[in-house]
Amino acid sequence: MATLSRDTTVGVLGAGTMGIGIAQIAATNGHAVHILDASASATERARLGVRKVLNRQVAKNRLTAPEADAIFERIRFYTGTDPAPLSDAGLVIEAIIEQVEAKLQAFLTIEEVVAPHVVLATNTSSLAVTAVAGPLRHPERVLGIHFFNPAPVMPLVEIVPGHRTEPDVTSRVDALIQRWGKTTVVVKDTPGFIVNRVARPFYGEALRIVEEGIADPATIDWAMREIGGFRMGPFELMDLIGNDVNFAVTSSVFEAFFYDPRYRPSLTQQRMVEAGLLGKKTGRGYYDYREGASQPAPTRDPVRGRQIVDRILAMLFNQAVDAVACGIASPADIECAMTKGVNYPQGLLAWGQQVGWAMVLERLTALQEEYGEDRYRPSPLLRRVARDGRSLLS
Repeated sequence: MATLSRDTTVGVLGAGTMGIGIAQIAATNGHAVHILDASASATERARLGVRKVLNRQVAKNRLTAPEADAIFERIRFYTGTDPAPLSDAGLVIEAIIEQVEAKLQAFLTIEEVVAPHVVLATNTSSLAVTAVAGPLRHPERVLGIHFFNPAPVMPLVEIVPGHRTEPDVTSRVDALIQRWGKTTVVVKDTPGFIVNRVARPFYGEALRIVEEGIADPATIDWAMREIGGFRMGPFELMDLIGNDVNFAVTSSVFEAFFYDPRYRPSLTQQRMVEAGLLGKKTGRGYYDYREGASQPAPTRDPVRGRQIVDRILAMLFNQAVDAVACGIASPADIECAMTKGVNYPQGLLAWGQQVGWAMVLERLTALQEEYGEDRYRPSPLLRRVARDGRSLLS
């Protein structure tokens, strides 16, 4: 297969937020970029959006005006369902709706116009890469390249080979994305990959605590920030991500894991989505973002706050350990993913070691006994490291 170099034209399917961000990254790194969307309004928003971002970079002295102009000129915007504008690309990255069938149909169409050696990539955050690649004529050249939002800013990219992806394709794409200045982690094609699998309890357990009447969102967010050291609390972050997006990812992971109770979605979040309370983008979510709105004050109780933090952390630690046990990625890559992908205060494996695996096991066992739910079952590997005290990072 041909080398993925600076001379490689990059095709981007989808002119939404992620597509625009990916196009900007590629063009900034010297690639000619062809971005295609079925919607003329989306294409025009993308054109204006890229120009606005580049102008802002000039205003902040991060780019010169000629550099910004050169980046913008390397991007070509196309509208329509005909994939012909992507035909000369050496790499095509899909960033459309998060549905397997839609992605598969897009690749079936693209496969008709690109050469057999062209790499096809999906930016899915949680769907099976193998399911998208399986029906294609050349599934060996398909993989996942999962950027995080906003793509130009967030340093982490998950590289996800499918079951039939050629190792050479994975290594060449990995090298290219690193040349784009990103930190990459290679992860097994399992639901949620690293970040969206391991991070589920950050949201799910926080929602469960609210549903039990133990604390309100403002108090949980305060505890996770001030006691836990997280940059944002779970409800603030869900409002930023969008409750519809967060709920969809949780539902997708839950279904993909054959309804494992550890990933069960929250009825509270479903009702928020049904009510249109999606967060910042709609003006209201768990908080009210409308002009002049007052925000609820947290109950600043250190004892209650510590219990909240310990409960959520125990679930997060268990997920990280289980990801190691299942060979999702190397322990080092799991640590990297959680610090660079979602800005956790430190890697969960090192953090759990500091807390003490025996203490983590004790907390989970108590929760499982109290609720009688498999939701809180400790990973078998957690039981082993709690018994022998060894580090998972050594």
